[in-house]
Amino acid sequence: MRLLVVEDERRLAEALQRGLEAEGYSVDLALDGLDGFAKAQSEQYDAIVLDILLPGMNGYKVCAELRAAGNWTPILMLTAKDGEYDEAEAFDTGADDFLSKPFSYVVLLARLRSLTRRSVGGRSAVYEMGDLHLDPASRTCERAGTYVDLTRREFALLEELAKQPGKVVPKLKLLEAVWGANSEVDPNVVEVYIGYLRNKIDRPFGRASLQTVRGVGYRLTED
Repeated sequence: MRLLVVEDERRLAEALQRGLEAEGYSVDLALDGLDGFAKAQSEQYDAIVLDILLPGMNGYKVCAELRAAGNWTPILMLTAKDGEYDEAEAFDTGADDFLSKPFSYVVLLARLRSLTRRSVGGRSAVYEMGDLHLDPASRTCERAGTYVDLTRREFALLEELAKQPGKVVPKLKLLEAVWGANSEVDPNVVEVYIGYLRNKIDRPFGRASLQTVRGVGYRLTED
């Protein structure tokens, strides 16, 4: 597994590099946002550990620019900032997970293992459900040949459902996958976003592919 650590505190960056290499990872370092963005675009990584308060280009910008360029390498935001608004901004710019300093190294390793497990084959697949087409690599969604404009969060939620077509995915699993394992948002936010998706991929096309299984979760069918 190859990782990129983008962290401007040199001692912390080098400590992370030593520790992660001792765990068997191959680790590249970048000490500012511009270098981190360049390396992420020119090299292939299994995951990126990305600080937010970086010189040159902050972590939010790095993450957003990578996603806009179609780079879906899993990103773990690592920062001294804390609070629900910082966490929300990290996820809204395309991060997959968020960890505040000071952090537990054991937890960092567990988060990285989780990210790399979820990324294997997940981002590169193209999902077809009847006339619904979902391409994570280009972050595009089409229904019956018509482009459907989705927000990052809506797309991530639909992708999680598309990974298990026809199967019921529990609400809490969707919450963890899309909003983060340690998110403190109300679980009912999943229901709200399911409603947003229905208004975009189902109702305008006379479909009912996004189904609620009361008390359990949701599933995506071919309708």
